[in-house]
Amino acid sequence: MGYHTFDAGRADKLEDAQQRYRSLSAEELCWALAAGSDETIADLGSGTGFYTDDVAPGVDHVYAVDIQEAMHDYYREKGVPDNVDLVTSGIDDLPFDSSSLDAAFSTMTYHEFASDEALSEIARVLKSGGTLAIADWAASGSGRNGPPVDERFSADEATNALRQHGFTVEFEAVRPETFLLVGKAE
Repeated sequence: MGYHTFDAGRADKLEDAQQRYRSLSAEELCWALAAGSDETIADLGSGTGFYTDDVAPGVDHVYAVDIQEAMHDYYREKGVPDNVDLVTSGIDDLPFDSSSLDAAFSTMTYHEFASDEALSEIARVLKSGGTLAIADWAASGSGRNGPPVDERFSADEATNALRQHGFTVEFEAVRPETFLLVGKAE
């Protein structure tokens, strides 16, 4: 099960491009998604929309999903692209039709929602062959940045969880503090 969510009162820290792109660059995220211009994607745990803004120009539509309305308020103040809809929801109860999304991604939020219920929901809303990209803090990291180490998952744990929910993991990279997984839905 996931842990606490990021403090919305510190949302401005999520806009630190130098720090954020050390963990995952915009180019790497877009490569992992390999999304076409006609696709609909969900950013799971979108926060301030930092990575949503990187993905939105290359796709038809993005749902920025976050459980905290305060994060959406921050995003509204910053400016939400026309092709982005803000959705206030937990990942374990997504308000999307089955097989309605071409792809989904989670950047540094998997540890907040990781559960059988959430992974089942993601599998439900993705089309067959849909992409799921997860970048998160690795359990093998130092804990100097991100959540405490005991709230993190290893890439192997996340890979096994995805496989148990019908995903084929096509790419895995483990870095000193983070990991990146790319899977395809059945």
